[in-house]
Amino acid sequence: MGSSGAERAAKRVFLAALCSVCQALQGGMLFPTESPSREVKDASGLWSFRADLSPERSRGFEQQWYRKPLAETGPVIDMPVPSSFNDITQDAKIRDFIGWVWYEKDVWVPARWIQDRGTRIVLRVGSAHYYSVLWVNGVKVAEHVGGHLPFEADISGVLRQTSGSACRITIAVNNTLTLETLPPGTIQYMNDRSRYPAGYFVQNTNFDFFNYAGIHRSVLVYTTPKAHIDDITVETTFSDNIGLVSFNVSVLGSSKPAVKVTLSAQDGRCVASADGSRGVLKVTDVNLWWPYLMHENPAYLYSMEVSVQATAEDGQTDVYTLAVGIRTVKVTSTQFLINNKPFYFHGVNKHEDADIRGKGFDWPLVVKDFNLMKWMGVNSFRPSHYPYAEEILQMADRHGIVIIDECPGVGIRDIRSFGNVSLAHHLTVMEELVRRDKNHPSVVMWSVANEPASEMPPAGFYFKELVSHTKSLDSSRPVTYITASNYARDLGAPYVDVICVNSYLSWYHDPGHTELISLQLNTQFDDWYGKYQKPIIQSEYGADAVPGLHSDPPMMFTEEYQTTVLQNYHNVFDQKRKEFVIGELIWNFADFMTTQTITRVVGNKKGIFTRQRQPKSGAFLLRERYWRIANETGVLPTWASLCLKEQIYFCICIKVDFSGPSGRYLFLF
Repeated sequence: MGSSGAERAAKRVFLAALCSVCQALQGGMLFPTESPSREVKDASGLWSFRADLSPERSRGFEQQWYRKPLAETGPVIDMPVPSSFNDITQDAKIRDFIGWVWYEKDVWVPARWIQDRGTRIVLRVGSAHYYSVLWVNGVKVAEHVGGHLPFEADISGVLRQTSGSACRITIAVNNTLTLETLPPGTIQYMNDRSRYPAGYFVQNTNFDFFNYAGIHRSVLVYTTPKAHIDDITVETTFSDNIGLVSFNVSVLGSSKPAVKVTLSAQDGRCVASADGSRGVLKVTDVNLWWPYLMHENPAYLYSMEVSVQATAEDGQTDVYTLAVGIRTVKVTSTQFLINNKPFYFHGVNKHEDADIRGKGFDWPLVVKDFNLMKWMGVNSFRPSHYPYAEEILQMADRHGIVIIDECPGVGIRDIRSFGNVSLAHHLTVMEELVRRDKNHPSVVMWSVANEPASEMPPAGFYFKELVSHTKSLDSSRPVTYITASNYARDLGAPYVDVICVNSYLSWYHDPGHTELISLQLNTQFDDWYGKYQKPIIQSEYGADAVPGLHSDPPMMFTEEYQTTVLQNYHNVFDQKRKEFVIGELIWNFADFMTTQTITRVVGNKKGIFTRQRQPKSGAFLLRERYWRIANETGVLPTWASLCLKEQIYFCICIKVDFSGPSGRYLFLF
């Protein structure tokens, strides 16, 4: 890719970012579900795929590959959707490819959809990383800037203008990151001709995970009536035994729709109903949505059915059902309250990352991860460092796992990424994120960035605007970002509701010296709280552990060293959670892939599980700790208390003293 090609690509992303600001929140983004009035067709599966390997990465646009079947433009290969394209082939050029890739699939649309002019046909992409252009039958229908969030287009007109029911979907995806994207990056050209060929470049980033790319979530074709429910906003509270559900329904395609809202309990009983697009439902003897291990009946969800009749004459009705959890969130100077009760985050950070599929959505992996989290006693996690699939949030709703919902604002380290274009795009991304996830009871806080250079002069205005804008979108949740800056020079910290701090004591700082953790961590907490008087979450901490590598005394990269680091952190947490520390999130749930560097041996090994989800010693240590913390509330059901007692007994049985009175845990099974 020559320098002129890079400039054109950057300009394209820049202009698309400006357009996306103007187009933000023009419509809703309800998750497609089937109902009496809606159908969903999944276009996932095998797609045709071609990377544009031309020097400028622009041949596909110059030759208009979207105008005819992709196989007629040149060689194509099979590519599964959803998945990242990087690890599917044996070709290193594909694994490390930067630029435009092209996807195509033919989908047959039912004839009745096209023949019924009252049916609206929508094409939705759950996520494509990073910048996408979408065509149907050669007609451009959408562009979208940013990965990790859905975009869609009404394709009714395009399909009805072409003959038959064929729907040829073409998607071009560009994973190039610039200073204005989220996350940001730069393209660096290597101009030393004695070492690099002409046009050689690399993609530089400031984040520690592999830049997987492709169509990462399902591609769906779904229908609604022409007069349809476009968006639903729900906010909840309660007083004594009365639950209150405020709702706002947006309807498009009808000037005077008749809206009816019905709320049902899990046994199917109607507990409240109302007419109109706005209102408040009152629920007597309410079942609140409680986090996992905080209540004997956690994660209670009601079912809200919204039905819309366009006019009395045409009889056309649209129906959409939404899961609703009734709960409240509040932050004080020392506590995080859910339903007016103190909540302590004992959880994990994660990545959407797995062998072969990369960041591609995979139900078996999702279910396995939730089973592992519940086995450990995890009550919360942070979807680092980008929004996860909507299905994962739905799982969290159903299982009572609390979410700190984070946007892709990771690696904002260059002062040029604090400019107006970057801020405008960041504001749009937060609008898209809030629009998508606002109704999930599991989401209790928004995170607008991870480890930005918040000491730089522009950061104060940048984060003041970003936090304020997010609060204007949703006043019911606190807002934070994750910092690794010096407490005295962090210019964004005054604007957040909760201080979230990352630190890797005895790893990146004073490596090997675990004896310093207690002093340094106490100092960290006292400094941050002393200046800001806000509750604190230890949002990341940990150490790499190569599975099966052991050493006594512990040495870096061994499982023993990882558990020693965790134990030293935990000793301080137990002191400070009596004061103002409200949570601890281990980095990381599982090992994950990174770019190739001399500090990473086939990825980041800070997981307490391997990439294949097998436990290291640290997983058992955290399991014992999290269940013990959960049991302190005294509200666990009988089976959970028994599980904890059996686990403590098991841990006592495996303590082997090889070094005198102190003893060491050498084997954890």
